[in-house]
Amino acid sequence: MTAPSTTQTGLADNFGRVATDLRVSLTDRCNLRCTYCMPEEGLDWLAKPELLTDDEIVRLIEIAVTRLGVDEIRFTGGEPLLRRGVVDIVTRTAKLQPRPQLSITTNGIGLARQATALREAGLDRVNVSLDTVRPDTFQQMTRRDRLKDVLAGLAAAHEAGLTPVKVNAVLMRGVNDDQAPELLQFCLDHGYELRFIEQMPLDAQHGWSRDQMVTADEILALLGERFALSPTDAAARGSAPAESFTVGGYETTVGIIASVTRPFCGDCDRVRLTADGQVRDCLFARTESDLRTALRDGADDDELADRWRRAMRGKLPGHGINDPSFLQPVRPMSAIGG
Repeated sequence: MTAPSTTQTGLADNFGRVATDLRVSLTDRCNLRCTYCMPEEGLDWLAKPELLTDDEIVRLIEIAVTRLGVDEIRFTGGEPLLRRGVVDIVTRTAKLQPRPQLSITTNGIGLARQATALREAGLDRVNVSLDTVRPDTFQQMTRRDRLKDVLAGLAAAHEAGLTPVKVNAVLMRGVNDDQAPELLQFCLDHGYELRFIEQMPLDAQHGWSRDQMVTADEILALLGERFALSPTDAAARGSAPAESFTVGGYETTVGIIASVTRPFCGDCDRVRLTADGQVRDCLFARTESDLRTALRDGADDDELADRWRRAMRGKLPGHGINDPSFLQPVRPMSAIGG
């Protein structure tokens, strides 16, 4: 590694935001076919030569942590547990100084088998995507009969100490929107933290419809039919994407990520690295900045860091979903990383 650059540090944009939370996609592949994400037949996956190698991923993470002020890494996909080197990548990342906080967003399939190894490698916590606890609805939404595997993965993560175990849920109108209280009760009973996410225009089919999206206000109304919810201190939210609510009678909270109806772009501190080495300054960006080519052409760490800084300066003030001219990004969610 070359010596740290003496130029400006940090991933600042032109609106005063500084990215300290890096989402690293380990693969675009997935073993589910969620209806709000991809078609039943799947997608054309990236070819292996296009993917960053384990060494390349760790090198770019090290640059982000040691030179650019990143202090939190979340591994995403596709489904990150499909990456054969995931445990080794976590192990090497956990040894960086200063040590970043490490988490992973997964669909939970395979987590029962890997939870202990990931914890021993240095992973701090997990986010598991789970939209229903009903087997028939799960199969309808994911096109796979794997609910038992996801539930086993959640339990294994909790047992391994990957806490707080967080559950991410998307409600779809007429499919599982009537199950919101049921899902919250499940999480309360098992000690998981639930966060509902408004469905976003990131599906490969481009079939997202604002009218069909279940909004934050609707989610709160559904939960309010069974639970007494109170907003937590807004000041404590910081750059976190979720609005938190205490649940009466329980020592936990439920969160709502309202990316569409209550945008929080002004406080965004996230940057994304795709599985093929592209920097994305926003989840909804329609442009990317290529680090893979420079890395493979022999760029040193100073140059890669400076390229990364330049990539962030052009970040727009907001995602623009509510603008009439909004266009979905070319890549779907599975190819971007959450």
